Amino acid sequence: VQLQASGGGLVQAGGSLRLSCAASVGIFSNDMGWFRQAPGKEREFVAAIRWSGSTFFADSVKGRFTISRDNAKNAVYLQMNSLKPEDTAVYFCAAARASRSTNNPTDYDYWGQGTQVTVSS
Repeated sequence: VQLQASGGGLVQAGGSLRLSCAASVGIFSNDMGWFRQAPGKEREFVAAIRWSGSTFFADSVKGRFTISRDNAKNAVYLQMNSLKPEDTAVYFCAAARASRSTNNPTDYDYWGQGTQVTVSS
């Protein structure tokens, strides 16, 4: 599975961005996740959506971010609203071969290349 993340950019605080993750093959049976990594920090969980449609979010983004999937398009989306400067990071999408935890990056098997999100204050 190859994943291609896109949609990042520069936005002012309070603004919105929609990230997309395109997969090279069908992902209807895969749990999908979004992670982010800021300079000098470890990669952290942002959101996940299981193959069943159940969604999970980090506390820091609850109420601001939503995750969705379109299996017909082999795509996963991360809608980010009310962005804050602390959301600045490279955002990665990931796919898991089997359902395990949703927030542990080691439980994901395939990773995209990342897309930069910069939120200015």
